[in-house]
Amino acid sequence: MTFDLDLFVIGGGSGGVRAARLTASDGYRVGLAEEYRMGGTCVIRGCVPKKLMVFAAGFSEAFNDAAGFGWNVGATSFDWGRLIGAIGDEVTRLEGIYRRNLENAGVKLFDARAVIEDAHTVRLSSGEMLTAKHILVAVGGRPFVPDFPGSDLVITSNDIFLLEQQPRRILIVGGGYIACEFAGILNGLGSEVTQFYRGAQILRGFDDEVRGHVADEMIAKGINLHVGTDVMSIEKTETGLRVKCTNGSVNEFDQVLYATGRIPNTDELGLEAAGVKTGRKGQILVDEYSQTNIPSIFAVGDVTDRVALTPVAIREGAAFVETVFRGNPTTVDHKIIPTAVFTQPEIGTVGLSEEDARDQEPIEVYFTAFRPMKHILAGKQERMMMKMIVSRETRRVLGVHIVGEAAAEMIQMVGIAMKMGATKEDFDRTMALHPSAAEELVTMKEPVRTA
Repeated sequence: MTFDLDLFVIGGGSGGVRAARLTASDGYRVGLAEEYRMGGTCVIRGCVPKKLMVFAAGFSEAFNDAAGFGWNVGATSFDWGRLIGAIGDEVTRLEGIYRRNLENAGVKLFDARAVIEDAHTVRLSSGEMLTAKHILVAVGGRPFVPDFPGSDLVITSNDIFLLEQQPRRILIVGGGYIACEFAGILNGLGSEVTQFYRGAQILRGFDDEVRGHVADEMIAKGINLHVGTDVMSIEKTETGLRVKCTNGSVNEFDQVLYATGRIPNTDELGLEAAGVKTGRKGQILVDEYSQTNIPSIFAVGDVTDRVALTPVAIREGAAFVETVFRGNPTTVDHKIIPTAVFTQPEIGTVGLSEEDARDQEPIEVYFTAFRPMKHILAGKQERMMMKMIVSRETRRVLGVHIVGEAAAEMIQMVGIAMKMGATKEDFDRTMALHPSAAEELVTMKEPVRTA
C-alpha cells in the first residue's frame, strides 16, 4: 500500500514535536497537526509561563530581604498587565521557534484538528484526508473539573495566563503541585489566596515530611490553607463568586481556580473507531515501546498517563523514532526521574519517598533542616530541608528530597549520581563546597532513624 506520509503526528507538544522533527531530519515524509498553538502545554500554558510567574512572585520577598543587606528599595508596586503581556510575548516567540524548527526539518504543518479514521488514515478539520504508514498520538492532557453546581464559573491553569485583571481574592481548589504552585505565585504577587484540599495533607504522593514542611511554610507566607475542605456550590453575585464549602462556611472570591488533576485529552479522537485500547481515565494503553494494540499507531507523553512531565514526553518521542525509523528498539527508563515543584519554597525530589522506600526494604533516613545563610541577615525564619533515604543492605541512595531555594537546580545533579548507582559513602567521600546549602548533602553523617 502506498501512503501519503511515513509518519503523521497528532499534537504539537513536546513529545510530538521531537518525534516529528527527528523523523523528518532523517529524510522521511512527516506531517503534524495541532489545533491550538505549537508548543503544547509546557510552552503555551504550563512550565514556561508558570516559571516566569514564579520568578515574578519571588521579587516581593526579595525586596523585603534586600533591606537586611543594606539596600533601601523604597515603594514598590506590581503591574499584572505588564507581566501577562511580557509572558505572552515570550510564549509567542517560543512558538515561532517551534514552528521554524519543524519547517526547517521538512515537517508539513497543519493548523487543524486531526481525528483517526483507521489504522493508517487521519481526517483533518480542514476536510483533508491523509494516509500514513505510522500515526503518533501526542495530544497531552487537560485540566479536570468535577461537575457540581456552579462548576461552569471556575477557571483552570489553562486560563490563569489569559486573565486581564489580577484576582484580588482567589480560591484555589486542589492539593497537587499545580494548585500549590499557583497558590504561591498569586500570594507572592499580592492576591489574597485561599486554598482548599479535600485530603488530609497537600501534595499527595510526595514524601510526608516534605508535604508537612511545605504546608507549614505556605501558611507562614500568608496562604489561607484548609485541608479536609471542598466546594459544595458556587454562584455568581454582583461582587464576585459566592462559594459554599463543606465545612459550612460561605465566602466570596473574585476567581475560583480548579487544579484537581489532569486527564488524557482523548475525547473524540477516533480511537474507538480505530480499535485503539484505552484505560479507565481515557489514557492510551501502550507497551514499553509506546506502541498501541494497533501496530501502526503509537502514543507518547501525557496522553499515555505514564509520567506526565515534559522531559519524559521528549525522551519518549526520541525513543519512538529510534525504534520505528532507525531500527534501534529503544525503551525509556521511567525510574529515578528528578522532579521539581515550584512552590514557595520550591521542592526538588528524586527517587523514593521514605514511605515507599520502607515498604520496599530496610532503610536509613538522613535529615537536616536549617536557616540558609541568605536568610540570616534578611531576618527570615524560613528553614531549608534536606532528606536522604539509603538502603541498609546495598548502601545505595534510594531517594533525595530538598525543600528551599534552588532545590530544582540541586536535584538535577543528584539525579545523575543516583542514576549511576551512588551510595551513601560516595556522597560522604565527596568534598563539601563551602559555603553553600548543597554541602549539607555530603555532610549528613548519622541517620536520624531506621525503618
